[in-house]
Amino acid sequence: MDWTVATYLTYLAVSVPLIIWVATTLSHNGKAFLADVFAGNDELARAVNKLLVVGFYLLNLGFVSLYLRISDPVLDLGGLLETLSVKIGVVTLTLGVLHFFNVYVFNAIRRRSRLEALRSGPVAPQGQLPHPSQYAAPFPAPGR
Repeated sequence: MDWTVATYLTYLAVSVPLIIWVATTLSHNGKAFLADVFAGNDELARAVNKLLVVGFYLLNLGFVSLYLRISDPVLDLGGLLETLSVKIGVVTLTLGVLHFFNVYVFNAIRRRSRLEALRSGPVAPQGQLPHPSQYAAPFPAPGR
């Protein structure tokens, strides 16, 4: 019996929900990070988050589709498990690399915007401290 079709179906049944779970998790937890990257511009952060999710789906589902093909027939259950371990492992590593690449890019954007804010000059005073004579002495004078 040839297990190739069962391998294809199992591969899709594992990798597609994995991609959906990762995209949902990254989208949900990335909102605060993107809001910080875009200096509190929530509308821009939401738009970029949605675009990232769409791109994530397109890239990963395309990769999973292209990587579906198996060159040799799968002849037994052991071969099915070995083939799946390689395929799911590659998909998982690809998801991780893409995640770290996105974090790196947005952290670089965040760092650059913070450096530009520092270069824009000093911050205007927000208020004044009271004159030192208005403070009560916290400790008695030395020698008394």
